[in-house]
Amino acid sequence: MKSKVYFSKIITPEKVLDLYKTLGTNLPGRVAIKVHSGEVGNQNFLRPDFWKSIVEYVGGTVTECNTAYDGERNTTPKHLRTIERHGWNDFFKVDLLDAEGPDMVLNIPEGKVIKKNYVGKNLANYDSLLVLSHFKGHPMGGYGGALKQLSIGLASSYGKAYIHGAGAPEDIWTADHDSFLEAMADAASSIVKYFNKRAVYVNVMKNMSVDCDCCAVAEDPCMKDIGILISNDPVAIDRACVDLIYAAKDDPGREHLLERIKSRNGEHTIDAAEKLGVGSKDYELTLLP
Repeated sequence: MKSKVYFSKIITPEKVLDLYKTLGTNLPGRVAIKVHSGEVGNQNFLRPDFWKSIVEYVGGTVTECNTAYDGERNTTPKHLRTIERHGWNDFFKVDLLDAEGPDMVLNIPEGKVIKKNYVGKNLANYDSLLVLSHFKGHPMGGYGGALKQLSIGLASSYGKAYIHGAGAPEDIWTADHDSFLEAMADAASSIVKYFNKRAVYVNVMKNMSVDCDCCAVAEDPCMKDIGILISNDPVAIDRACVDLIYAAKDDPGREHLLERIKSRNGEHTIDAAEKLGVGSKDYELTLLP
């Protein structure tokens, strides 16, 4: 069967919740809600008020992890200040998963590049997962969506360097590029396996810059907003988003964003994740009002 992906061109907090109800998946127990807290200076990340309706409905805990590069989120004290500065604490309970070590290690025996995934140890406190992604470009991955949130997003600071370095943290910025993309797929597979289908993925195609929300200095959005997608399949939802960009032939910014995706071979992550059984590129997109 094809993976189901629901799509609406309306981009509002209420529509995120509507799509979640349409999907009909009940996330059991304690729910970790993965967001991107936004690097200080970035103008494109989705603010906490956008996610308020879905977070309150699910009743989970907003989660994040420290970064592996210089900035305002690479240490626990700085990241907690950024979370406060961006207003996440005004709305939600927030858990910085790798605030304190040691990391939780997930084994990936079937991994092509890496055999272990280092994640924030607090992930063990949760029974299910809601991944809230801002879909946009990315300086290294080509694009950022559900698979990036599952891999780099949930990895600890050390784990991020481990993935970027394709298993060698000291090679964080110099590893073979396709090996880095495959390591992301490996890491994503370990999270999917850990939660055993108790997960939902939301991608919001808004403020689509070629740069990630992790960039303190980022380009302004180059494409018009497209909509919101939701699925139980992270491969299908990312593939659907990329396909929607290809389909936006009348958008003058389309080629700029596609150049970023193609030049970084971003679609390779989707292909690698499918080969690992993370999900399927064969999907059915249902447009909702």
